[in-house]
Amino acid sequence: MSVFQFDPKIEVYQSLIDEAVKNLHELTQEIQNKELMETVSSLRARIRDPYMFVVVGEVKAGKSSFINALLSAGREICKVAPQPMTDTIQQIVYGPEEQEVHINPYFKRHFIPAEILKEIAIVDTPGTNTIVAHHQEITERFIPSSDLIVFVFEAKNPYRQSAWDLFDFIKDEWRKKIIFVLQQKDLMSPEDLAVNEKGLAEYAFKKGLPSAKIFSVSAKDELEGRTDQSGFTLLRNYINANILQGKAGFIKLYNNVSTAQNINSRIYKGILDRKEQFLYDLNFRNDIRTTLDEQEAKSKQQVAVLAENLLAAYDRATLKTEKELEAGLGMFNMVKRSLISVFSKSQSVKEWLTGLLSGLEKDLQIELQNKLTGGIGDIADNIQQMGKIIDLKIRNSRTVLKDSHELFAEIAERRAGVFRELQETFTSFLNRSENFSSADLFPGQESLSPQIAGGTGMGIVGIVLAAIAKGTIFDVTGGILSGLGFLFAGALAFFQKRKFMDSFRKEINKGRNDLDSEVKARLNQYIVNIRQKIERSFSNFDGLLQYEEKQLARLDGFHNKIKDDLSGLETELQGYQLA
Repeated sequence: MSVFQFDPKIEVYQSLIDEAVKNLHELTQEIQNKELMETVSSLRARIRDPYMFVVVGEVKAGKSSFINALLSAGREICKVAPQPMTDTIQQIVYGPEEQEVHINPYFKRHFIPAEILKEIAIVDTPGTNTIVAHHQEITERFIPSSDLIVFVFEAKNPYRQSAWDLFDFIKDEWRKKIIFVLQQKDLMSPEDLAVNEKGLAEYAFKKGLPSAKIFSVSAKDELEGRTDQSGFTLLRNYINANILQGKAGFIKLYNNVSTAQNINSRIYKGILDRKEQFLYDLNFRNDIRTTLDEQEAKSKQQVAVLAENLLAAYDRATLKTEKELEAGLGMFNMVKRSLISVFSKSQSVKEWLTGLLSGLEKDLQIELQNKLTGGIGDIADNIQQMGKIIDLKIRNSRTVLKDSHELFAEIAERRAGVFRELQETFTSFLNRSENFSSADLFPGQESLSPQIAGGTGMGIVGIVLAAIAKGTIFDVTGGILSGLGFLFAGALAFFQKRKFMDSFRKEINKGRNDLDSEVKARLNQYIVNIRQKIERSFSNFDGLLQYEEKQLARLDGFHNKIKDDLSGLETELQGYQLA
């Protein structure tokens, strides 16, 4: 082994990496993921640790013997016995004096004055087939901070499933550098060993690890002085050439950066999932608004058609009266009525005008009622269709972010709760008649509400619209008839005919304009008010969208800052020609 060499640049880079990892830790706190918070906290705590080997494998694979032989301490560092001995995770590090420090019941640190430990540290773990919950947790917590994973297999059987399960976790989650050790090669013939070496290489290739580094060793031979046949010389040469000679510190730094990048990338993948859900929800909400815009515009167009038909009916009724009035105000007819009225008051000008007014009222009632009945149905159908379309869109909404999401399960659950509430609220809204007949839907028309017939949900819309329109028509035509009544009461003689007809037409035109504007204003306002009520059903969902937009922007900022910092450090460290 080489003599330990320390480069002062390492401390500078350790500080820079520590700052970047600190920001990464804040990001894990921001997303409130306890597992990643602990992982990053552990990574940060080990930034200044030596290059770290983590030795894994099943019970009785010979891990402890392998470590004792590798350290060449001349004595047993890790206990070896016929029964499993490693019931805790042990980190072996350099120290001027030998001592053991128990960090917790499941983890201890063993200080050894061995020269190699100035550049590397070794973590001895329980057997992968006997790991219990706390061992599993701590073992997996060491993986992100490790620099080299040493898989130790029995040379006789390198296919133990529990070890390969851990391999999958390490390769898929952390992409750590891995070497394989076939221990206890002294128990096999060279021919059988070669077969297992080839089989291990092929199996590793199938698992996604091409060109696997495999070392066959015998700790027994090494510890008993048969170093020429133990296989440890090849392993030590590999370690010396690729890790030691002053490289370990920089490799450690580079690995720290890579691990932090890996965590940051995993977080960003989760952020992308969350963004996808947000964008879907945003598009869903915009689609709801577009649907409401379209249905509102369609309903208002139907109101315009209804108003046009009402005006046509109004014109027919008033034109008929106008013709009768103009003809009746002729000189001959007026003289005739004046003479006859001497003998019969029922034939007087006053009675004639009263009859005209009564006929106009009757004609208006018939004409306007017929047009109102047909037009209101179309508007009501469209408003009901609007409610049904929105209800269907809510029910068919898509969930991208599942409540089982690795990072954002809590956000997914919160969204699911908001969506459930939205569905329940909207269904309730559609089924409650008061939502379509309450006085606040037609300000100034409060008297309509008690007059509306009973009904449920959207089915009551037509009744309400008819009541609003009828009330409007009654108000307008009632005003016209009153105005004409005053006009007719003031008719004195036929020589005022032109002035009289001008006043009549002016009153009729005013009524026409009032009818047009009032019908449109009141029915359109009802449509707008219904739309606003529907929009209010989405208030909590809109609040969630606003929250997500701010949070995603904040998380993006965190991620990009960390990504840039780590990329800069990676580029600088690559200049040291790392292995």
